Formats: sequence, structure tokens, C-alpha cells
Amino acid sequence: MTERFEVSREIAASPAEVFAVLTDPRGHVAIDSSGMLQSAEGDRVTAVGDRFVVHMDRESLNDYPMGKYDVTVIITRFAPDTEVEWTIDGQIQPPIRHLYGYRLAPSAVGTTVTSYYDWSQIEERYRGKVNFPIIPEAGLRATLGILARTVEGR
Repeated sequence: MTERFEVSREIAASPAEVFAVLTDPRGHVAIDSSGMLQSAEGDRVTAVGDRFVVHMDRESLNDYPMGKYDVTVIITRFAPDTEVEWTIDGQIQPPIRHLYGYRLAPSAVGTTVTSYYDWSQIEERYRGKVNFPIIPEAGLRATLGILARTVEGR
């Protein structure tokens, strides 16, 4: 079984416009298709190692009785207008070490946006105890749809 998937979509906006949403903590909440992200605190990310807090509600997935909790998003890759990737640190310790990210490339339409989810580096202790992927491929596709609606409507 694969431990990573990615989906792409053409969005009629520049890479800079898309990247502005993806590097804003409130942008993460605005485009989330899972319903888990409730709100966020922190500044726009500008480099690897930057962090912000997201207030979560696991009841949206109804898979684990975690209720409301906070996670810290930690940026693991950052290239302006090209790529942003992160992992999370939260209630589960040590951190699971699953990665989420976006790659952007200019296109004839505006930007090809590729969203990916990678759980290949998770701690061995979580294999078989946490159901991966937490967010299905359809969730990434839906988030890209919301991202398109958000940036194309500006």
C-alpha cells in the first residue's frame, strides 16, 4: 500500500496569489474541506521552522473521540511561490510525523497546484494503531476546489 498520494488542479490565479493563502494560518482554515480546522493563531509563515497553532475539532471526522484540541503546525519545506510543507505537533507524543504540502508551478491557466499527504515517515509505534490516511485523497481534491474558489473569486 502506498504511503503517499498527491492530487493536482489548475487554478486561475498566480502562484503568488495561491501561496499567500497557503502561508497564512487563517488560509489553512478557510480552505479546509475536512471541517476539523476551526481557527488558527499566528503569523504568516516565511521560512522552514516557522510555527502556528490550529484549533481542531476531531468530531468532524468522527474517527477518534478526541473532541477539540490544538496542534502546532511546523513548516518543514518552504520555497516562495513554489512549495510549502508541514508536519504537526499536538496531543499525541512523540509526534506522528505525517507531512502535508503544496507544490506550485506556473501554467497557462495560472497555477498548477499539487497537494500531497505523506505518512511514510510516521513513528513505528503508530503503524496499525492510527488509521492512515487520516485525510483521504478526496479530501485533498475538495480542499483544492475550495482553494480555487477562494483565490479565483478575489
